Amino acid sequence: MSFQRVKPIKPKMCKVCRKNPVFSFGAKVCGAECATNYAVSLRAKQERIETKRQAALDRAQLQSLKSNSELANDAQAAVNKYVNLRDFHIPCICCGKCPYTGVRHAGHFKSRGANSFLRFNLWNIHSCCYSCNAMKGENINEYRPNLILKIGAEKVEFLDCAPRLRNYSKEYLLRLKKVFQKKANRLKKRMSL
Repeated sequence: MSFQRVKPIKPKMCKVCRKNPVFSFGAKVCGAECATNYAVSLRAKQERIETKRQAALDRAQLQSLKSNSELANDAQAAVNKYVNLRDFHIPCICCGKCPYTGVRHAGHFKSRGANSFLRFNLWNIHSCCYSCNAMKGENINEYRPNLILKIGAEKVEFLDCAPRLRNYSKEYLLRLKKVFQKKANRLKKRMSL
């Protein structure tokens, strides 16, 4: 006959003081003082969870109250951030200045007001310097030849012939913002490595 060795049961330690053993079954603390401290910490934890849940509900409610134009601007900001990260090591598409000494802009080849169909199209958006984008009105005379060199004549022809107007739904704009925020975060992580 063989007998199995039974390991002695180790007593659990108190969750609060971590010094005294707990002897009663199902108990988590050693005494009354630790029990009150444990209850206070549980209440604080529940309050933190509740405030996080309420903040998430408030953010969702705020998003639902935004108009299409506000959502489009939020999505455009996410796309612009991604484009500036994508073109970080590339000089200005218009003047070729590198490295940038000032603010980076995500310049549209076809303006987003008159060509809303191309507003979020990545072939249409490239990083450029402040002076070319804001002061020189996107500097189209220099933008076009450099764009042809960068993406090809076929894609530039598509941009010229693309439909002009498009209305975006709220769901599409929210999804677009979320997708480009994730892309920008991934790109930022990759650049930091």
